[in-house]
Amino acid sequence: MESLSFIQWCLDHLNYWTITLLMTIESSFIPFPSEIVIPPAAYKAAAGELNVWLVILSATVGANIGALINYYTALWIGRPLVYRFADSRIGHMCLIDRAAVNKAERYFDENGRISTFIGRLIPAVRQLISIPAGLSRMNVSTFILYTTLGAGIWNSILAGIGYYLESVIPQEQLEATVSVYSREISWIFIAVGIFALAFLIWKGVKKAPADDIA
Repeated sequence: MESLSFIQWCLDHLNYWTITLLMTIESSFIPFPSEIVIPPAAYKAAAGELNVWLVILSATVGANIGALINYYTALWIGRPLVYRFADSRIGHMCLIDRAAVNKAERYFDENGRISTFIGRLIPAVRQLISIPAGLSRMNVSTFILYTTLGAGIWNSILAGIGYYLESVIPQEQLEATVSVYSREISWIFIAVGIFALAFLIWKGVKKAPADDIA
């Protein structure tokens, strides 16, 4: 309950530091909609209280910090647990073994860039995509690059909506209006994500016979 009060206090006192802090939290251990942070901040920027480019920068920095928290948590804690489970009798009963985990890691090594980039654009996935990246030991600089690209695009879209709406609607209508816009945009990114996943699966199936022959 205290954490919710703290988040509300930050929302009531939006500045570059609280934006970074809220987006760090949003991107890591307490997921909540980034729509309640960035559009109101951009709305304030349009009113002359903040700079919209610094709003986007602060939000993207926060998203990266939160993503790195999940990445290193998965790398240092999650990965040993996954391999311990794969080596256990229960893991074998679930048809999971060390070879299967290695195969999953190789898949993310090959497709981690596009998965990380698109994952940052899809609701409910953007917070979780850092975990398989950490489990597969994805190169940190590559992870940060594609996280920054994905988060930067999403944050820019939300900021653009909030900035535009300042001249159109009163602030009390902002959250509801942003929710409608962001939901429609999210469906577009989800469709793109499904298409990309289907392509990767098709590519893997096509490649499999060649690997078997080799």
